[in-house]
Amino acid sequence: MTKEIKKITNNTLDFKNLEENHLSIQLSLDGFSFCIYNKAQNEFGALGLYEFENSNISPYKHLDLVAEIFQNEPLLQLKYQSVSVSHFNNLNSQVPLPFFEKEKLEDYLKFNVKVLENDFITYDEIVNTDIVNVYIPFVNINNFLIDTYGSFEYKHSSTILIEKLLQEFKHFSTDFCFVNVTNNHFEIVVIKNNQFELFNCFKFYTKEDFIYYILFTAEQLQLNPEELKLVLFGDIEKDSELYTILYQYIRNISFYEPKSPSTFLNEHISSHSNFTLLNQL
Repeated sequence: MTKEIKKITNNTLDFKNLEENHLSIQLSLDGFSFCIYNKAQNEFGALGLYEFENSNISPYKHLDLVAEIFQNEPLLQLKYQSVSVSHFNNLNSQVPLPFFEKEKLEDYLKFNVKVLENDFITYDEIVNTDIVNVYIPFVNINNFLIDTYGSFEYKHSSTILIEKLLQEFKHFSTDFCFVNVTNNHFEIVVIKNNQFELFNCFKFYTKEDFIYYILFTAEQLQLNPEELKLVLFGDIEKDSELYTILYQYIRNISFYEPKSPSTFLNEHISSHSNFTLLNQL
């Protein structure tokens, strides 16, 4: 069963001229989200966030839940000039480009991901790095989207996250640690000495799990919690228990602020939320 978390529409924009509107979709096992961006007016036109009550679902059930959203959402039934899709899961691994071979995709995943015989494996080359992101997309939903829209661009959500952070923060002299919280998962990206240093994704059940993984990562990378600059995204707010326990150990904490904030979206959601969805334009 799907649950609509938020649905907002900017009634000042024209949805009929599809050449002016770009559709972004993010897929995950526990939810679905989309946004529409009007290129002519440089503003977002709509945002929809949905949650699946059970994330432990088969690929067939996953497709059924997505198809149900499409059936009930008129904005998703339009034919857009451009569509992009991001796949959020932990079925991925980063590989240094000098060691990457297209014929060995399964080998890069099999040590930390359960790869089935019929799994489709693909990869993204992460811009401004010598890293290749190998992953398993939700291929049955990709096929559904091909039938719906024709061709579209898709990437792993971590590819978008890393590329956008490097684009914005690579030239700072300070080391940064970025934490993007999505339900009971969080992604962590570290930029150290102006270079991409690490990406990882953790599942957590308690606030103690949350802080443990962050401090453990900092220790392994020899980052001093007293000096570390931690930037937060996603499902975390200053009055949350996650922020409270973070501040007990790390004092230099900030929330991400987009360079060109959306007036429309900021009336309805935190400016640091839905980072990968809103940055796959």
